[in-house]
Amino acid sequence: MPVLFYTTSFILDLLLGDPYSWPHPIKAIGNFIQLLGTLLRKVGKSEKWLFVAGGILFVVTVGLTGVITWLLLLVSSKIAYWLYVVIFIYLGYSTLAMTCLAKEARKIQRTLAKDDLTAARIQVGMIVGRDTANLSREQISKATIETVAENTADGVIAPLFYLFLGGPVLALMYKAVNTLDSMVGYKNEKYRAIGFVSAKMDDVANFIPARLTWLFLVLASFLLKYDGRAAWKIGWRDRKKHTSPNCAYPEGAVAGALDITLGGTHEYFGKEVVKPTIGDGLAPVTQKEISQTIYLLYTASICAFIIFASIHLLLF
Repeated sequence: MPVLFYTTSFILDLLLGDPYSWPHPIKAIGNFIQLLGTLLRKVGKSEKWLFVAGGILFVVTVGLTGVITWLLLLVSSKIAYWLYVVIFIYLGYSTLAMTCLAKEARKIQRTLAKDDLTAARIQVGMIVGRDTANLSREQISKATIETVAENTADGVIAPLFYLFLGGPVLALMYKAVNTLDSMVGYKNEKYRAIGFVSAKMDDVANFIPARLTWLFLVLASFLLKYDGRAAWKIGWRDRKKHTSPNCAYPEGAVAGALDITLGGTHEYFGKEVVKPTIGDGLAPVTQKEISQTIYLLYTASICAFIIFASIHLLLF
């Protein structure tokens, strides 16, 4: 029966994405992180305290997310089975970001097609952590592709992995880890101490999913008749060319599949951060590669779902 619930959650994400007006657990988690983080900063300012505060922030946020999710499912099961099913499916659906990610990428692509670089810079700034005020057309395209590639792991494959492993409880706990990293896991002066634990734990949580994402993107590359061999080769060869131990796997697979080059030096919070490049492509990156990356996102996600569901059925 759980596979049927997971299938419904996946189909809902495929069809609906994340409507802005709908209530969403991740929004609540984000608001809680902001509130608790502010309170912890008021307690003390020393670097030692901020490291401790970061640990408290992580444990409380992730732990509370798990407990509340478990209680919601428990209480709903006592009230009515249909209510339990609805909540189970909705919570599972809320952890997935496949269609939402694709919609944001297509929005940027359409704006680039209108030659409105100012608007495109603002749009891409909403999905990346780097400074976007001076990005060129190609840099906007690259930033979009890198985000879609990285979030194929963070926003789809990893949540699916944890959903099949431990249901909505584990999947939402993963999303809490990921949300913490996206909010406080920066290496600048403001977040270096308080975000240390969250950043490291996000690396741990994504260790297996990132490598699975590389494999699913390779499979998707072959199915879409892109360069599957290069997706395998670049994903493995350039796996360490990133400050994160995980991000280069999906980015490398996409770079290889599409014969493009990603990565390189970017600005974060006004400071230039030198990064190695990923891939061997020499041609300029264009809007075409954004579409191809979206196709890879959908195909890899569907492949992952089918394989996870098949394994779940065989084992359980």
